[in-house]
Amino acid sequence: MEELKPGQEFGFVGIGDRAHFLGETEIRAVVSRALKSMQLAGKRLLVLIPDGTRTMPMPLMFRLLQEMAAPQAAQMDFLVALGTHMPMDDRQLSKLLGTAVVDGWVGKSRIINHQWDNPATFTQLGVIPAAEIETLSRGMLSMDVPVRLNRLVLEYDQILICGPVFPHEVVGFSGGNKYFFPGIAGDEIIHFTHWLGALITSYEIIGSGYTPVRAVIDRAAAMIPTPTACLALVGVHEGVHGVYFGSAGEAWQAAATLSAQVHITYLDQPVQRVLAIMPELYDDFWTGAKGMYKMEPVIADGGEVVIYAPNITEISYVHGKVIESIGYHCRDYFVKQWDTYKHLPWGVLAHSTHARGMGSYDAETGLEQPRVRVTLATGIPKHICDQVNLGYLDPASIHLDEWEGREEDGILVVHRAGEMLYRLRSEKKEIL
Repeated sequence: MEELKPGQEFGFVGIGDRAHFLGETEIRAVVSRALKSMQLAGKRLLVLIPDGTRTMPMPLMFRLLQEMAAPQAAQMDFLVALGTHMPMDDRQLSKLLGTAVVDGWVGKSRIINHQWDNPATFTQLGVIPAAEIETLSRGMLSMDVPVRLNRLVLEYDQILICGPVFPHEVVGFSGGNKYFFPGIAGDEIIHFTHWLGALITSYEIIGSGYTPVRAVIDRAAAMIPTPTACLALVGVHEGVHGVYFGSAGEAWQAAATLSAQVHITYLDQPVQRVLAIMPELYDDFWTGAKGMYKMEPVIADGGEVVIYAPNITEISYVHGKVIESIGYHCRDYFVKQWDTYKHLPWGVLAHSTHARGMGSYDAETGLEQPRVRVTLATGIPKHICDQVNLGYLDPASIHLDEWEGREEDGILVVHRAGEMLYRLRSEKKEIL
């Protein structure tokens, strides 16, 4: 187990154990030292938190912050870093925080949904020029990128990111400054970073270390004038393996290093078929597609992933119309027909490629050849699956006893899919 240790800006402190779960006493010790380090007396504190699609002990963290930070700070409010996810109502927020939220309030704290679709929400902090973008993206893209962010970041004296770190299909590992971009960002940088990740491909980027997308996000975050600190957690559904505090960069790096040990499962051989059983925290395929992202690296060429989630009935509550008009395709399908698709939201195009996976497209013949098949065993009807270029399987036809225990047949069953990344041992990456 790592020891609590002093560090640099904000007094870096952290504790992590890949083999055991931390108790509340250990987590409390990190949070206590973190809050003392920020010297919150008389300050207005804004805490950035995840929505309900992320696994973390948010009720515990909320309780500790209310207990230890609220008495010091002049004001402490919470901003849900939705990205472009659906806003959460009081009932959902109450479940997320483990306490009653009434009209967006808990006691003296406001619980605020980021309004990604409201232009009045944002302030522009600057622009990352094309020449710098070309360097950061390693030559993949060259364009000016406006940096717009929720204007609340300018209305507080201190910002605290509080969220988990997992392998992520767009940026490598989630967490840290990703809570700003895309968490509370304007659509320009959201679409840009997601398309950059798509060009690299989810297969290549997920579970990697410091990626070009992370470099762009960190560059944009450097424009934020308000002091920022980060509590980064590493955990699974059953408990917390680590918690780290410091600047957004150092806390994220420590958490990503531990996440690589906790959240990546290595196989010696590829599998032919995966049954990805999704937890109910994913309520549309936009979020439930993690069952594909996290499994793709271990599926053999020509193999199949079956996304089993009877509760999911929508492709995307927010972006469904666009997805249903373009379907799911590999990266080269869009790249080789760029003039046809470049006017559409790049973040949606990126999602399309991530969920479809690696493949090829011949512009002359119009033939697309995805590397693996993606089949939905969800509440989404067959005609919609056909329309968006995905397979369909009646979820009622799936009986676990017919799938489990068949590893010798190349069949893998993954419960709570979407949280653990599966990779081949032969493709193990240098993480950080």
